[in-house]
Amino acid sequence: MKSFAAKVEDGVRGENGKPSVGPVYRNLLSEKGFPPIDSDITTAWDIFSKSVKKFPDNKMLGWRRIVDEKVGPYMWKTYKEAYEEVLQIGSALRALGAEPGCRVGIYGVNCPQWIIAMEACAAHTLICVPLYDTLGSGAVDYIVDHAEIDFVFVQETKIKGLLEPDCKCARRLKAIVSFTNVSEEHNLKASEVGVKTYSWFDFLQMGCEKPEETTPPKPFNICTIMYTSGTSGDPKGVVLTHEAVATYIVGMDLFMDQFEDKMTDEDVYLSFLPLAHILDRMNEEYFFRKGASIGYYHGDLNVLRDDIQELKPTYLAGVPRVFERIHEGIQKALQELNPRRRFIFNALYKHKLAWLNRGYSHSKASPMADFIAFRKIRDKLGGRIRLLVSGGAPLSTEIEEFLRVTCCCFVVQGYGLTETLGGTAMGFPDEMCMLGTVGIPAVYNEIRLEEVAEMGYDPLGENPAGEICIRGKCLFSGYYKNPELTQEVMKDGWFHTGDIGEIQSNGVLKIIDRKKNLIKLSQGEYVALENLENIYGQNSLVQDIWVYGDSFKSMLVAVIVPNQETVKRWAKELGFTKPFEELCSLSEFQEHIISELKSTAEKNKLRKFEYIKAVTVETKPFDVARDLVTATLKNRRNNLLKYYQVQVDEMYRKLASKKI
Repeated sequence: MKSFAAKVEDGVRGENGKPSVGPVYRNLLSEKGFPPIDSDITTAWDIFSKSVKKFPDNKMLGWRRIVDEKVGPYMWKTYKEAYEEVLQIGSALRALGAEPGCRVGIYGVNCPQWIIAMEACAAHTLICVPLYDTLGSGAVDYIVDHAEIDFVFVQETKIKGLLEPDCKCARRLKAIVSFTNVSEEHNLKASEVGVKTYSWFDFLQMGCEKPEETTPPKPFNICTIMYTSGTSGDPKGVVLTHEAVATYIVGMDLFMDQFEDKMTDEDVYLSFLPLAHILDRMNEEYFFRKGASIGYYHGDLNVLRDDIQELKPTYLAGVPRVFERIHEGIQKALQELNPRRRFIFNALYKHKLAWLNRGYSHSKASPMADFIAFRKIRDKLGGRIRLLVSGGAPLSTEIEEFLRVTCCCFVVQGYGLTETLGGTAMGFPDEMCMLGTVGIPAVYNEIRLEEVAEMGYDPLGENPAGEICIRGKCLFSGYYKNPELTQEVMKDGWFHTGDIGEIQSNGVLKIIDRKKNLIKLSQGEYVALENLENIYGQNSLVQDIWVYGDSFKSMLVAVIVPNQETVKRWAKELGFTKPFEELCSLSEFQEHIISELKSTAEKNKLRKFEYIKAVTVETKPFDVARDLVTATLKNRRNNLLKYYQVQVDEMYRKLASKKI
């Protein structure tokens, strides 16, 4: 059997209370040790500035202008033009008093201004701190205060939120710079709290009038503090150095260079995942390294297909939910075909899949099938697509296989966290044995599994599995102002991810579970299940609740034991005189529960993906006798799933049928 990763250390059986640990695996390119970093880049500033010299006239940043509610064609800034703006924005920041080490926030959707502000930070050793509101109510306020941000670049539509009375952070800011313009109303509000405001044009002018020499960073300087969600409470600030960012890019260069089909300066990436998240940030850094082009979506994910057709990208990266939608769209179109054409499509699908499984590349497996059936799907992706990458959560094997067969391009999964700069593991293109897995370790990281006895995972067992632990050069430096949490996840140099994986006999990693009750939905959003149970449990209708989420699904479901007295009061108001068990089976009661849960979610300002979309009503409380709860009445999640598996499957089936 072909091996894709190198085992460099044996596993060790645990003793004296210590958990067992599995073998240490590296990328084959690092089998004898991490490759020396003799690259010309040692910081994030190097990535950009070196490419400006090498590719000055290449298209770098593309956007679509909206005039009279009509979206126009892509317009472009070259590397040289972007560099000139970076110098001006950086000079303006310095003119306002920004010194190396100062924290600068960036708040808004992906656009050229986002990147120019980011690169201006790098040019002067300022620390870029992305802000975004999907972390929950009050997250932006918390981050600005916690990171001690002095200046913030903001999308015009988000300025109002920063200046609201309940957003206390504005008072500590020295300046707000709009990506575009600033209204008179916002100017007035900002002046009332002592904050200066600037339009993008005015800030550029200030930089032109007061030029400053760049003060490039050293490798050990902090590049960014990226906040990410925790199991509960406030977001945690992940500190990433310039060295870590540069090393990641060097490693990606080495990894990609081993394949025949390489990324070049002619490639085009469509950016729509938030730049405030590590996946898109590092994708863009890599494209800057190659001198390639990045076009930004125009802000509406519902019409992303229009941006795809206009830009014609060669590379797309998304969370599983994006690819699930592509799959759903194709399946819907197939159902509308007449039986004869559907039969031909399915026959060609099986034919090409058979040749892929024999080891043929996607372009050579069946050119006939591509020409007759699958090129139309490729055309829907712009017609030039070469690579699709899924990350953020596991992509189902069924959908990954379908995309590999029908999209006429490379399709791979990756795995990583903000703490590991995103790309901890990456699949190989055209290796069907990696279907449903996340591939092998990155060039500058090592991976091993650690025993999780309470869940029955043993890295030295017959089917090696355990918590995924990562060590290497592409790691965060710690959580900002939180040494206790840093020590909790960093032990003996190994970062403990909280994800459960298994390493297959060929060295390939597969994600199979989550150690804590924090899961990722298919759209890549984290959900703290126990926290949600506590919130929904506040509703007087709820006696017991178990919330379930699946990383292959985008919605939450729940099993609920209702409070008998509350149910009886509801029934009396509506004139129902049935016994409790019969009341719980009424469709009207099911609708009432969903409505009540929605009300609780709104009251607690939960995010839309934290809403429960379907429920199963159980009349008997969760008990120790059925091993559904512990002696202290905490939910036993694995046992609850086994017990209610049929009901869970039925809830998701009904939700899927509603979407169709």
